[in-house]
Amino acid sequence: MLSSDTFSYTVQARCSPAEAAALLSDLTRQGELHPLIVRVRRVPPRPGARASYTINDRLAAGPLRFRTTYHADVLISEDDEIVTVARQWPATTVRNHTRLRAEPDGLVRIDVEITLTAPTLLFRYAFRQARDAHLALATRLGAALDRTGNPPPAP
Repeated sequence: MLSSDTFSYTVQARCSPAEAAALLSDLTRQGELHPLIVRVRRVPPRPGARASYTINDRLAAGPLRFRTTYHADVLISEDDEIVTVARQWPATTVRNHTRLRAEPDGLVRIDVEITLTAPTLLFRYAFRQARDAHLALATRLGAALDRTGNPPPAP
């Protein structure tokens, strides 16, 4: 039996939608932002994917520390929309739907919706880990994109 739920967040950054999309659609760069990721390897794209990756996370359950491996595909990668799907055994899927919109004064608005589906026995743990990690990523994302959109002046 599977359970599913969704959470969302919004980030604003001073950059273009294209700069934000470039960072968010290149999962090799997620290690800079995602607190659980320890390694990302690009692999040949799976059928229907724009890009595919194998990702290693470091997780904790009480005093236990362990690593897990999952596979992620970038399905849509446009300046205004990114869709990724990550799959992990057993029957766990994380779908990330990101929309990007230019706003006044050089800001971009990034709306992210994450849907996690997992076996009911694992669901609460997996959902809490995903939500906490992605909300931590959100706090780092604005600063990372502000640096991208506003490079320091040349010496």
